[in-house]
Amino acid sequence: MTILVTGAAGFIGSYLCHYLLDRGDEVIGIDDLNDYYDPRLKEARLERLRPRNGFSFLKGDISSTESLAEAVQGRRIDKVAHLAAQAGVRYSLENPRAYVRSNLDGHLEILELCRHLGTIDHLVYASSSSVYGGNQKVPFSETDSVDHPVSLYAATKKADELMSHAYAHLYGIPQTGLRFFTVYGPWGRPDMAYWLFTEAMLAGKPIRVFNDGDMWRDFTYVDDIVAGTVAALDHPPGGSGAPHRVYNIGHNEPENLDKFIDILEDVLGVKADRHYEPMQPGDVKQTYADIDAIQSDLGFTPKVTLREGLTEFAGWYRSYFKL
Repeated sequence: MTILVTGAAGFIGSYLCHYLLDRGDEVIGIDDLNDYYDPRLKEARLERLRPRNGFSFLKGDISSTESLAEAVQGRRIDKVAHLAAQAGVRYSLENPRAYVRSNLDGHLEILELCRHLGTIDHLVYASSSSVYGGNQKVPFSETDSVDHPVSLYAATKKADELMSHAYAHLYGIPQTGLRFFTVYGPWGRPDMAYWLFTEAMLAGKPIRVFNDGDMWRDFTYVDDIVAGTVAALDHPPGGSGAPHRVYNIGHNEPENLDKFIDILEDVLGVKADRHYEPMQPGDVKQTYADIDAIQSDLGFTPKVTLREGLTEFAGWYRSYFKL
């Protein structure tokens, strides 16, 4: 089976490529290696993938029709895992056009590629828990209203879901959207809190703790996310109507931010200098995934505890930066 993975040099994308290669799939990766965060980390992820049998890679922009055509030229593609996106809630306040290009134009190009290839058994794409905005009802369920985003990033992800539903309805392309909840782990993203805290704490610098620490996140370890993504890839939706579905994929156990920092202090062996600050624009107080649907349909069950996951990340971080 040949699978196109967009965002192959990204955090989740690189893990997914390894998983698929381990089980014998052919993987075509595409990534533009942009500088939203240090491209050297993306290159380092790629260097672990390049020598692997069955892996090919093209540096290209998913919002470019030509780049996508070049990536798949002469190959039969069976499935697509579309993980490339402009991420980050706060950055969407600074550079909104990057989100339109990557998350809207890019998603449309992937849909058009699948439409015209005519061989795609299933398109799985990354949505986000951000679509729930400031919803007060918890846990967040796929049946909840997501009509009031509090960031442009969230709005683009909800738009992606609507576009995918339309293409599933019009052209019968089986699709699954996965609403990821706060993914963390080794080789992760430097803009995420667990990385920023670790970096500051090991350097003896203060950390910024928003909303005075009254924040809750459904932290989900990357291995669990990848297992759920593969389960989705292997089970395209069917039945009557548009072959499109959306799942939450999270740990189903939100953790308080101060407790999270307590655990990070333990695994790093360093005390944090906590500077408490107000809530930031576009942020939300709590995320909490109802995972009944993905558990029932795909057998997804998260396995890695927050302490286990942060221990793995801390060990990797010290090794990667030779600390």
